[in-house]
Amino acid sequence: MSVPNLDRRTLLASTALLGLGSWAAGCSHVGTPRDTLVQAFAFDDIITMDPAVSFEVSGGELLGNTYERLVGLDLEAPGQVFGVLAQSWQVSADGLVFSFQLKPERRFASGNALTAEDVVFSWQRAVRMNKTPAFILTQLGLTKTNVEERVRQTGPLTLQLEISKPFAPSFVLNCLTATVASVVDKQLLLSKAQGEDLGAAWLKLNHAGSGPWKLRDWRANEILVIERNEQFHGDKPSLARVIYRHVKEASTQRLLLEKGDVDIARNLAPQDLLALSKSQQIQLTQTPKGSLYYLGLNQRHPLLAKPEVREAFKWLVDYEAIGATLIKGIGLPHQNFLPMGLLGASSERPFRLDVDRARALLAKAGLEKGFTVSMDVRSVQPVQGIAEAIQQTAARAGIQIEIIPGDGKQVLTKYRNRRHELFIGDWGCDYWDPHTNADTFTRNPDNRDDAKSRPLSWRNSWEIPELTRQSDAAVLEQDPQRRIQMYESLQAEFRRSSPFVMIYQQIQVAGVRRQVQGFRIGPTSETTLMAPVSKA
Repeated sequence: MSVPNLDRRTLLASTALLGLGSWAAGCSHVGTPRDTLVQAFAFDDIITMDPAVSFEVSGGELLGNTYERLVGLDLEAPGQVFGVLAQSWQVSADGLVFSFQLKPERRFASGNALTAEDVVFSWQRAVRMNKTPAFILTQLGLTKTNVEERVRQTGPLTLQLEISKPFAPSFVLNCLTATVASVVDKQLLLSKAQGEDLGAAWLKLNHAGSGPWKLRDWRANEILVIERNEQFHGDKPSLARVIYRHVKEASTQRLLLEKGDVDIARNLAPQDLLALSKSQQIQLTQTPKGSLYYLGLNQRHPLLAKPEVREAFKWLVDYEAIGATLIKGIGLPHQNFLPMGLLGASSERPFRLDVDRARALLAKAGLEKGFTVSMDVRSVQPVQGIAEAIQQTAARAGIQIEIIPGDGKQVLTKYRNRRHELFIGDWGCDYWDPHTNADTFTRNPDNRDDAKSRPLSWRNSWEIPELTRQSDAAVLEQDPQRRIQMYESLQAEFRRSSPFVMIYQQIQVAGVRRQVQGFRIGPTSETTLMAPVSKA
């Protein structure tokens, strides 16, 4: 895509941000344009701008700003949703049919009217294409063969969604806040279709949404520009555009922020936060995200499968020291499989570094002399530093850990095939509902090597028929308070018996220049919204 209509000053700024020139020959630096927000942001994970295909963190943010869904997450009330395109909705007495009434007079950025036909097309399209994020919809019982009858238009602004089981209404609605449920412009996409691709080739690089912003330009690993959508039905953004500059190094982001070349730096490291906290021109903002870092113990290993050994590892992590150093400002010690902010998340933290207790547990398991085990570690920080810290504390109890470093592909391939002994890594929520993590940490319906479902519990060979049954019951629970209690119970048992040592929850931090107002990092990528942002 090109940027033919940007004003000269913005083009000069964009060129400077790309390192291809300066504001203008002979002109002094005066900061970023007042109507333009410029962010330093590592977005090399983006592979497409199609909401039915995108499943990357950075892509989620861009699509969350440029597309709309029927419902959205209430950032002030975790677990609650509000109507975005939906004016109202009802659930049938048997819990199987959700009926939606759309808000009238909504339009896409193209100018085309947004109707129930577009919603039906969008959801059917995502299921038929069946790309990575489609499971968020297909887990509701939608398939390529039944989606046409189960997602149906009932009027110009009304539609129905029929699901396979009486899932908790909150679960269904939370799934519909995900990027894959975004509403796309049917008329525009079909006009760009190539054969039977439903417009996929064109949408990879273009825009067909109704959000407050529209995609203007995307050059992979260089620059990404969204601009105000003048067709937007709500309060339009005060800014004309937002420019994301791809900057991978945290130290470079910090320097650009300090100089005023960018308004916001998004991928800062702990050492950068300390330096920026002393600046009068910059403020720091942070939000807990849905990513958790953990240590997994493969239950195929005869020693790691001992209950006493599983518990011993939980007493051999110096959570407080890691929190005060390696993850300071970017993480918070956390010992549950639900991140804070999700419905039913527990804040219980019973474990601390206690080498004597760990030694006693090992002795009870007949391992008073300790043992040797390997740990697969991705060669990035802070994961590598945390692995080395655990290596040191475990050695005090007689457990010798051999760290096996590797890149992401190497480490994950081994882990996904259950060939690890210990593994340290992270897990992020696929959608903002507790089932997303229960589905991987406390469900393992089939522990065989050729199992179709391969959650983290499967990767660590943790056979748990009773917890699987409880997890399946929790996602069907209609009463919200009872559902919360069920997840609290699951977390308590998980802390007690699981082969997972939960270490911390990620905190996303941004450095923001003082003239920027209204910027807020959301708990999910889709909820870091640019529309409320302005510049003084």
